[in-house]
Amino acid sequence: MEKMQFKVSINAPVSKVYDIMLGISNKLTYEQWTALFNPTSTYDGNWEKGSKIQFIGTDEKGEKGGMVSEISDNIPNRFVSIRHYGLLKANVEITEGPEVEKWANGFENYTFEENNGTTTVTVDLDTTEDFLDYMNQTYPKALDKLKEICEE
Repeated sequence: MEKMQFKVSINAPVSKVYDIMLGISNKLTYEQWTALFNPTSTYDGNWEKGSKIQFIGTDEKGEKGGMVSEISDNIPNRFVSIRHYGLLKANVEITEGPEVEKWANGFENYTFEENNGTTTVTVDLDTTEDFLDYMNQTYPKALDKLKEICEE
């Protein structure tokens, strides 16, 4: 696993950024910024600590796929930790085998810090080597979209 970090400063209060990033009040706000990863990106589940959550999108064949995860921690407006432990392929959960082993127990953590009305979001994530370029190209664009939505 490779560790990556991305940061964005947003001119909005932390409570607003947290709500929009996770789609708490309206799931559409989550779908807007994550559309840069997949235009059909969404989630099934909730953000409560210990909850199962699936991060999903639809592929070219119209099949649902994505990550099967657990919310390891959620301190509202401060920190969210997501542990990925499986894959969803064509609506089937896969939680073991060589494809999953590459990702198993990879984390994606969001840290929120507010200073004088500006919120800094830090994303720390584990990824596989074959996704490094994709994440380096896509995550900054997705965070720019999040910034745009939060500052509207």
